[in-house]
Amino acid sequence: MAQLWGGRFTKETDQLVYNFNASISFDQVFYRQDIAGSIAHVTMLAKVGILTDTEKTQIINGLTSILEDIENQKLPITSEYEDIHSFVEATLIDRIGDVGKKLHTGRSRNDQVALDMKLYTRDEIKNIQTLIYELMQTLHKLMNEHLDTYMPGFTHLQKAQPVTLAHHLGAYMEMFKRDYSRLTDIYERMNYCPLGSGALAGTTYPLDRELTASLLGFYGPTLNSMDSVSDRDYIIELLSSCSTIMMHLSRFSEEVIIWNSNEYSFIELDDSYSTGSSIMPQKKNPDIAELVRGKTGRVYAALTHILTTMKGLPLAYNKDMQEDKEFTFDALDTVKSCLALFTGMIATLTVKKEAMANSAKNGFTNATDAADYLVNHGVPFRDAHSIIGQLVLFCIEQNLSLDTMTLDQYKAICPVFEEDIFEAISMKTCVERRNTIGAPGQEAMKKVLKMNEQYLSNLV
Repeated sequence: MAQLWGGRFTKETDQLVYNFNASISFDQVFYRQDIAGSIAHVTMLAKVGILTDTEKTQIINGLTSILEDIENQKLPITSEYEDIHSFVEATLIDRIGDVGKKLHTGRSRNDQVALDMKLYTRDEIKNIQTLIYELMQTLHKLMNEHLDTYMPGFTHLQKAQPVTLAHHLGAYMEMFKRDYSRLTDIYERMNYCPLGSGALAGTTYPLDRELTASLLGFYGPTLNSMDSVSDRDYIIELLSSCSTIMMHLSRFSEEVIIWNSNEYSFIELDDSYSTGSSIMPQKKNPDIAELVRGKTGRVYAALTHILTTMKGLPLAYNKDMQEDKEFTFDALDTVKSCLALFTGMIATLTVKKEAMANSAKNGFTNATDAADYLVNHGVPFRDAHSIIGQLVLFCIEQNLSLDTMTLDQYKAICPVFEEDIFEAISMKTCVERRNTIGAPGQEAMKKVLKMNEQYLSNLV
C-alpha cells in the first residue's frame, strides 16, 4: 500500500479499510488535470523563490515524462496507490529522487483534489456544449428543410392546431439553447482556482495564487480557503443542468417513439439507429430513443446522490466528498453519449410529409380557424365556437373532416359559410396566417431561423 501520510501512524492500515478509502480506481481519470495542476504549482513555487529554477525544471520534466508514459500506455496506473495524487507524486520521486518530494510544498490533497475536479468539470462542460452545438446545428438544418411540412400540434396528446415540423423542432431548439446557456453560466461561476487553499486554512508560504490561477486558465483565485476545499456547488449545478438536458432529450425521444409507431407513421428511423426482434421478423424498434429516455434516470440519480451527500456536511473538507466522483463521471458520460447518438438518429431519419399533413387534416386541427372565419364574418365568437362544435360532431357521425364537407353541408348548419371557407381552413392558410414572432407561419419562422443562424455562428 503506497501512501504519503504514514508518519503519525504506528500500524499499517487494514487492507479492507485501505480499499474502502482508496479512490484510484475512479480518480485516475484526473491524471492530466493532476499533472497540469502540479506543473502550474511548481512554476509558481519557483517564481516566489520556494524552489530554484533547476528544481522546477527537474520536477516539470519528470511530470511531463509521467504524462507521456501514461498517454503512451507505458506506465499503468495501479491500485497499489491510494489515489491519483499519490501515484503521480510517488512516481515522480522514483524518477527524479528527493527533489520530487518538494512538489507538495504549500498545498494539501484537499485543495489538490478540489482543483482536479474543477479542471475536469470545466473540460466536461465544454465537451457537452460542443455536443449540444452539434445537435442544434442538426435541428437548424431540419427546420430549414421543413418549413412547409404540415403536421398536427398537440395539447394533452390530442390534436389541437396545425403547425409545421420546423415549428415543432424549433421548440426543442429553444430548450437546447437554454441548456447551452446554463452550462455557460456554470462555467463562469465555477472558474476560480482553489489551489493554494491548503487543507482548509491556507498556508504560511508566500504563494502567488493569482499566478497559479492564471497559468491554469482561471479568472482568479477563490476567496475563502474553507469554502475552496469544500465547495461542490458547481457539481450540483452541472448535474442539475445535465438532468434538464436529459429531460429534454427524453421528451424528444418520446415523440420520436410515437412518431415512429405504425399508428402515426410520421417518420421512419434509419436502419443504423434501429434494432430488430429476435422472434418477430417484422419489427424495427426505436431502441436508441428508448435508451435515451431510460438513461435519464441515471443522471437524475447522480444529482440526488450529490445533494444527499452534501446536505449534512460541516465545514470544511470531509471524506464524504470523495463520493462526488463516480456518479458524476457516469452522468457526464451518459449525457455525452446520449447527445451524440440522438443527434445521429434525428439527422438520418426520414420524414413522411404526407402522413403528417393527413393527420393534421383528419384531426380537426383547423377547427379554430373555422371559428375565426365566422367571427370575421360577423358571428360572435361564443356562437362561432358552438357552431364549429356542431360541425365537428356532424363530421364524426358522418366520418368526414372539415376539409371533405360540402358547402351545402356547411350552410345547413350555418348559412354564413361561403365557398371561401375551404381556403380559410386549408393547412397552408391555417399555418401561414400565424406570423407573430414565435408562431409557425413561414414569415415568422424565417425570422427565427435567421436569429438562430446568428446565434449558432456566435458560438463558434
